Parts: sequence; structure tokens; C-alpha cells
Amino acid sequence: MSPSSGSSVPSEHETVGAYALGILDDAEATAFEAHLAGCEWCAQQLDELAGMEPMLAALADLPGSGSTPAIGESLSARPSPRLAEKLVDEVAEKRAMKRRRSFYMIAAAAALIIAGPLAAVAMNSGSDGGGQVTASSAQTTFASLPDKKSATDPSSQISATVAMAPKVWGTQAVLELKNAKGPLKCSLVLVAKNGQRVTMSSWSVPKWGYGIPNGKTPESKEPLYIGGAAAFQPNEIDHFEVVTFDGKKLVQVNA
Repeated sequence: MSPSSGSSVPSEHETVGAYALGILDDAEATAFEAHLAGCEWCAQQLDELAGMEPMLAALADLPGSGSTPAIGESLSARPSPRLAEKLVDEVAEKRAMKRRRSFYMIAAAAALIIAGPLAAVAMNSGSDGGGQVTASSAQTTFASLPDKKSATDPSSQISATVAMAPKVWGTQAVLELKNAKGPLKCSLVLVAKNGQRVTMSSWSVPKWGYGIPNGKTPESKEPLYIGGAAAFQPNEIDHFEVVTFDGKKLVQVNA
């Protein structure tokens, strides 16, 4: 999303130099950091300016005489090298967090591909040399996962069972949801022992619901099975929550 050379540069892009020198006030710095989180061009410029900090420091130490008094005076108010390094380190950490979040999303997507309905196929050789495609459902994956935890909320009467298994990248899970009446929009949230919360998957509950014992249609009597994933290992998980999009907790399953 780099700005083209023929167009005017937005004011946010012009702020990168002042941010690198640490001369923005708190409000300006906060606004620029919000812009920086989504702007690769500014991040690249900040990296380049960070490498120029020793040269800027040397210029700032020039005596205020000859043809460069304005340069010496303007740069003499620069932040200390330690502060400049701190600013750069903070930006580098934010970019690293963004990359880690991307990795976690890829891991979650991979698990959903494995666990979701009609999501994975296995090729078995036939006598004629051809192949037979077999679909593996989330329900099948749920049955195959070794560790299962269940709970029923006394208020909502919704029952949930989370089946999980450790993976190199974290935890694969499949949720079985029963007695959920719609319409609802829900998420399965992992709560780690360190307090972090991770949304593993989300879905809509139609008006006829899932896993309703006296449901009026065959679909409403069937539980919901939906896959999810997170970067935490099973021994790092405290509990799971099924919550609505507006924050109401429907059921909690302790790990």
C-alpha cells in the first residue's frame, strides 16, 4: 500500500520522520502508531530512518556555525540513542506480533480444513486403479479426538463438549453443541491460564436450533459439530467459553 510518486502523500506518511526522532507528543504518537499497524510503507520508512539515527546524532552535534546552524539547532532536540532504539524496538515488536497473529490464523484455518464438515478427503486405491474420495466430517473428527470435556449451563441449558488433541502448532479442537436455540451468532473462545482469550471458531445458530431433543425437524435434533484451533498447548488452557457476539456467555467448559 505504498503511495504512488505522482500523488500527494497523506499526512500520516509525513509523520514517520518525526516519530522516528521522538518529537511527536503523546496524542500524535498514538495516532501514528495506529496508522503504522496497517501501513507497510511507513514501517519500511521507519526501519530506514532507524538506520540513519547515528548519522542524525552526528549532525546534531555539529557546532552551530558555518552554513549549517539551522541543522544543528533543529536536531539538537533529538531523543537520546536509547530512546530512539526503544521506539524502534516497540515498532519491531508490533510487527512481530502481527506476523504471529497471521501464523495463528493460518494454523486455525488448517485445523478447520481438517475438522470441518466435508473438509478433508482421503484417496483409497480401487481394483481398477482409480481412486475413491471419502469425506471426513467434523463429527468423525470429534469422535476420534482423545480428550473430551463437557458442561451444561444451568441457566441457558446449553450443553457443550470440547474434544481436543495437541499439535505441534498448538491445540486442535472440535465442539459438540446441544440444546442451542436460535437465532444466535456465537463463538468458541479459548481462555488460557495466563488470561489470554483466543476465538477458535464462530458460527450462526438458525432459528430451529441445534441438538434440540423435541425439535420439529431432523436438522434441529442434530448437535452442531464445528472445528477450531489455537496456538496454546492443552496444558496451557484454563477453559473454553461459548459466547454470543454481544458478549453473553452461554456455557463454560473447564479444560
